[in-house]
Amino acid sequence: MAIVTITKDNFQSEVLEAKGAVLLDFWAAWCGPCRMLSPLIDQIAAEMPELKVGKINTDEQEELAERFQIMTIPTLMVFKDGQPVNKSIGVIPKAAIAKLVE
Repeated sequence: MAIVTITKDNFQSEVLEAKGAVLLDFWAAWCGPCRMLSPLIDQIAAEMPELKVGKINTDEQEELAERFQIMTIPTLMVFKDGQPVNKSIGVIPKAAIAKLVE
């Protein structure tokens, strides 16, 4: 499944109303660790086609960052059937990302 850019305008339909798991990557362009994590997120998206992957630019989507109390980036959040079920802060290995969404 393609990676979706999540905004406050499509959050409801893309995340809260989604069936199954959604992996969200809260990031910013200036964030070095975010740039390190990004290729891993891309690989997970390619290897797990049943998983919806969304990226939220915290500089552009401050409302969503505040809503989920994102204080440190990168932060990964997993939603299942519209409910947050898992969270990870910082750069983690690809295997750990895959475990998050299980």
